[in-house]
Amino acid sequence: MKAIRRFTVRTVLPEELSALGRLAANLRWVWHAPTREVFAAVDAALWESVGRDPYRMLGEVGRERLAELRTDAAFRARLDAAAADLDAYLGEPRWYQGTDEADRPEAIAYFSAEYGLTAALPQYSGGLGILAGDHLKSASDLGVPLIGVGLLYRHGYFSQTLSREGWQLESYPEVDPQGLPITRLSGAGGAPAEVGVDLPGGERLTARVWVCRVGRVPLLLLDAVHEGNPPGLRAVTDRLYGGGGEHRLRQELLLGVGGVRAVRLYCGLAGHPRPEVFHMNEGHAGFLGLERVREYMAGEGVDGEPLGFEEAVEAARAGTVFTTHTPVPAGIDRFPRDLVRAHLAGDSPAVPGLPADRVLELGAEDYPDGDPEVFNMAVMGMRLAQRANGVSRLHGAVSRGMFQGLWPGFDPDEVPIGSVTNGVHARTWVAEEAQELAAAMVDDSAEFNRPEGWRKVVRADEGELWRMRRTLRERLVAETRARLRASWRARGASDAELGWIDGVLDPDVLTIGFARRVPSYKRLTLMLRDRDRLTRLLLHPDRPVQIVVAGKAHPADEGGKRLIQEIVRFSDRSEVRHRIVFLPDYDMDLAASLVQGSDVWLNNPLRPLEASGTSGMKSALNGGLNLSVRDGWWDEWFDGSNGWAIPTADGVSDPDRRDDLEARALYELIEDRVAPLFYDADGEGLPKRWLEMVKHTLVSLGPKVLATRMVQDYVAGYYRGAAASSRALLDGGAAGARELAAWKARVRAGWPGVRIEHVEAGGIDAGAGEPPRVGGELDLRATVLLGDLDPEDVQVEALVGRVGADDRLVAPAVAVLERTGGAQGEHRYRGSAPLTRAGSGGYTVRVLPRHPALRSAAEMGLVAVPEPHRGMEDGIVLR
Repeated sequence: MKAIRRFTVRTVLPEELSALGRLAANLRWVWHAPTREVFAAVDAALWESVGRDPYRMLGEVGRERLAELRTDAAFRARLDAAAADLDAYLGEPRWYQGTDEADRPEAIAYFSAEYGLTAALPQYSGGLGILAGDHLKSASDLGVPLIGVGLLYRHGYFSQTLSREGWQLESYPEVDPQGLPITRLSGAGGAPAEVGVDLPGGERLTARVWVCRVGRVPLLLLDAVHEGNPPGLRAVTDRLYGGGGEHRLRQELLLGVGGVRAVRLYCGLAGHPRPEVFHMNEGHAGFLGLERVREYMAGEGVDGEPLGFEEAVEAARAGTVFTTHTPVPAGIDRFPRDLVRAHLAGDSPAVPGLPADRVLELGAEDYPDGDPEVFNMAVMGMRLAQRANGVSRLHGAVSRGMFQGLWPGFDPDEVPIGSVTNGVHARTWVAEEAQELAAAMVDDSAEFNRPEGWRKVVRADEGELWRMRRTLRERLVAETRARLRASWRARGASDAELGWIDGVLDPDVLTIGFARRVPSYKRLTLMLRDRDRLTRLLLHPDRPVQIVVAGKAHPADEGGKRLIQEIVRFSDRSEVRHRIVFLPDYDMDLAASLVQGSDVWLNNPLRPLEASGTSGMKSALNGGLNLSVRDGWWDEWFDGSNGWAIPTADGVSDPDRRDDLEARALYELIEDRVAPLFYDADGEGLPKRWLEMVKHTLVSLGPKVLATRMVQDYVAGYYRGAAASSRALLDGGAAGARELAAWKARVRAGWPGVRIEHVEAGGIDAGAGEPPRVGGELDLRATVLLGDLDPEDVQVEALVGRVGADDRLVAPAVAVLERTGGAQGEHRYRGSAPLTRAGSGGYTVRVLPRHPALRSAAEMGLVAVPEPHRGMEDGIVLR
């Protein structure tokens, strides 16, 4: 059979019901229960059969039913109320509009390769996309003027089934844009709006722009599948994370370069404010920085003469934020340098007018252990963004270590990469029963941003809370059975073989959820290290445990597929298959059921390789408890009473022994602490101590894990600063950008002449007097040669602290030394540093570049320190 091309026929709605189309076209219905109830009232059976997708439903509802609804006064009143509520939501001032206008960006452009907004829009693979979707939804709720940018993948990521032997199989159903809740952006005369990117050989890749309404936030999705492209280029937006190196490079050029052009086009057509801040969500979007440099070099956005390359880089950097989600170098996109050169420096460069060699330097791994033959997208992202962050406090520290080579001479804790811990969009992920229980206790939803609101929630009747938890568990059991039956049918089983599925799981048994992507470091099969012990836990006569597992391996990851097959084969065993289940085709709908219905959320990655993780946050908001390795967000917010931390064998180098030790710790926790607590019920059947733990979890984690908190952190800590920096450099004909670029060039040229000639600490180096005492100060003097630089170009600092085993200062106190005199390049500095701890210590002095437009003294990666015999000379002893 020839391949089937899909198309969608849309229902023509009567004028009286036209608001249904508007409600379906805005994804606010994903997190707004009253709107979903309106669609359910259209046809309850059809609503369930189309997966609660309003857009699909409107394509299938019968004309007779629509005719009935036209004259149904009660339905029309509900419809009108929902439409009025949407209008108010879209137009009323919200949190952002109530903040100080100073340095508040007029708009922010947010770029991501994937977005997890709803299962009805399959444009995501895992946590990165889900996080991006929650970012957009929360920005909408807060009134943050965000524009999202991504690609429209005609086959999404992939659909997963299992073979009879339990091997992952992939299929790629085609997505018809006409059947999605998106609209095509039109230009003059109604023609499709397009953007283009030049490619080697004189080809031009063009993309049409679709707009997805995510509440108040427009999401622009670029689509290369149209007749204006030759067949080979239409495939550029075929699959998420598919294809080889050139294919992925072209996807990322379209996302970054084409995405900026789409933003400009959309803002012009829709009258939307032009973004002042650009946020790269991972390195896939890194090329947006080059397009912004090109714009400034062409004079766009500049009041006056166009900028030179280095000046344009400074202007672009100032308004750019880069977020890394990757805790391992292998997870970063790296392209062959020659391939990038062909696309950026060939006969028809994707970003014309830029000096090719300088562009290639932006992605060069020109640091120890770097590969000179590759172009690193994350490295380019770091160099083209003045503000960068990881996605949890621990991940920020991991990232500072990973990227330390970009700032040579600085300790990892000084690398200018911060952190904003991820959060989740509560109204998307919290069950309606839980939301109703919370709403009954708290009138003002804003109270949920503070612990006080959650304290009100936990005053709810314990019996009601426990009944809610059983309802969610029972729903998960029902969905598990339905999905498991469908999976076995796809594996070739007949209905006559599947009677046992009716007994799979039990709504009164402790339920553990485990679901995620399946790279090796997430250790899907750690629970199988001792299969006999796991079997005893599952089949315990008094305290049984049941586990629901889901996850996808990347199609090219044979190792990940073997892990899936391993757990599928174990869960297929007749003695345990009613207690442990693997469900294929993990998507947002299944994820919601799992985080809502699981009593315990299990997470056991190799620490510290989990950047953040958010599924456990979702479980906590639904009254679940976390059982996790202290990695990602759990490392900073576990308090000893809001779940359980799986001990890690961090110092064990043998990976098999480490897995054995950590699996044993996992079994012991479940057997000795988790299961006994769950089954320890009073005379009314309530596990009082378990419920107390649930309540403490809600109060301690509720305000922290919200994506509204996360977006507010980005606004306060990154977006405002980026807007202020951008304005400062662009004001007055971009005088600030021109001056900063010239200053940096002069400082880099003169830095080899900077040298610390002499350093001494008063009274110590001469061996005279008593040792200094804690609470006192150390008097330090230095003579510094600046060569061609001026004293105003530098900052001289003293560092005092404990000396570590590697002869480096550990968490030193830093004091700025003041210039006391000097001339003709030789300058004297003096100052004092506080002495805060007893014992042996050391000191040194360093020179750093100084300029008001630098966000960090480490920004340029330049530092001058004494020659070895001049730093930390004899040490100091404090009493």
